[in-house]
Amino acid sequence: MKLGLGLYRHMLTREHFQFARQAGATHIVAHLVDYFRGGAHNPRDNQPIGTDRGWGLAGDPNTLWSVAELAALRNSLAAEGLKLEAIENFDPAHWSDVLLDGPKKKAHLENCKTIIRNLGAAGIPILGYNFSIAGVCGRTHAAYARGGAMSVGMEGPFDTPMPNGMAWNMVVDERAPRGNVPSATPEQLWQRFDEFLDEVIPVAEAAGVTLALHPDDPPLPFMRGQPRLVYQPQLYQRVIDSHASRANALEFCLGTLAEMAEGNIYETVEQYSRQRKISYIHLRNVAGRVPFYHETFLDDGDIDLLRVLQILKRNDFDGVLIPDHTPQMSCSAPWHAGMAFAMGYIKAALQGVEKSHEEF
Repeated sequence: MKLGLGLYRHMLTREHFQFARQAGATHIVAHLVDYFRGGAHNPRDNQPIGTDRGWGLAGDPNTLWSVAELAALRNSLAAEGLKLEAIENFDPAHWSDVLLDGPKKKAHLENCKTIIRNLGAAGIPILGYNFSIAGVCGRTHAAYARGGAMSVGMEGPFDTPMPNGMAWNMVVDERAPRGNVPSATPEQLWQRFDEFLDEVIPVAEAAGVTLALHPDDPPLPFMRGQPRLVYQPQLYQRVIDSHASRANALEFCLGTLAEMAEGNIYETVEQYSRQRKISYIHLRNVAGRVPFYHETFLDDGDIDLLRVLQILKRNDFDGVLIPDHTPQMSCSAPWHAGMAFAMGYIKAALQGVEKSHEEF
C-alpha cells in the first residue's frame, strides 16, 4: 500500500509538493476543479464550506484540461519525487448536463471522453468522480473533533431545494431563470449513470484510464430533493456489476461508507477489496451515522483503522491511501498540522501492518 496526499487546485505548488514528500507521501491525488471560487465563505486553508448556492461558480465550460496542462503537472510532481496517481472530479461546467440529463448532454459526454483521453495521453492512470446531481452538500463545520479542533459533520437532513443553474453543488449557469431543478427519480438517476458508463467505459479502456466512483457524501437517499446513487454499501456492487470492466472501479471513501445508515464497515472493506475493485482510498474516521455524524482524527472515531488496513493487506490491496481531509489543528497552519498528524498516523500504521504480516 502506498501513502498519498490529496491537494486542491490552489495547493498545486512546489511548496505543497515538498510538504507532501516530507510527510512521507509518494503519490498525489489532484483536484483541478477550483471549489474556492465562491468567495470569502470558502476559506482556502480548509475545505469548501458553501451556502445554499453551493461552493460557488464552476469553471470555464469551453476550456477542457489539456494534455499539456496535465503532463506539466505530472512532471512538476515527478521533479519532487512524487507520482500523479489520479485527478479527482470532473468540473461541473464540463459535464453538468450528463448529471441533469439536459440539452447539452451529448456535448458534455464528448467533454468527458476528451478529458479521459487526455489523462491517458498524459500518463495519469485514474480519474475519480462523483455521479451526483446535488453533490457534496448539507455538511456543517464546527469544533467537533478532539480538543475543539474544527471539523466537518452533519446535524440533520438537508432538504433545501437546488436552484436552477446548479449541478454538483456548484453554479454552472449564473443566468438561469428563477426556480429549482426538477427532482429526478432514483430510476432516472441510475439510467443516466448507465448511459454515461456505456459511453465512457470503452474510451477509458482504450486510454488506459480507470474510472473510480466516489460514494455519495453525505450518504442519504435524497439531498436537496435529488436522489443519490451510492448511499448504502451494497449499491457499490450494483455499480460493479453494471459494467464488467477493469476501467469501472471504486474511489473508496472509508468515512462516507462508515457514515451510511446500513452496513458493517469491515465487511464492506472485505467485500470490495476481495474483488480487486478498489482503485484508491480516502482514509478518514468518523463518529456517528447519517444524518448525525462528525469527522474525527484518525485515531479517535468509530472505525478501527488498523483492522481496515489488515483486511486490505490480506486481500493484497496495493493502491494509494490518502487522508482526503482531516480536522484542522489550532495553530498558524491548521491544514498543514492536521495533515501532518494524519500522514504520520497512516505511515506508522502501514509500517505496523506490513511488519505483522511478515511475521505471520
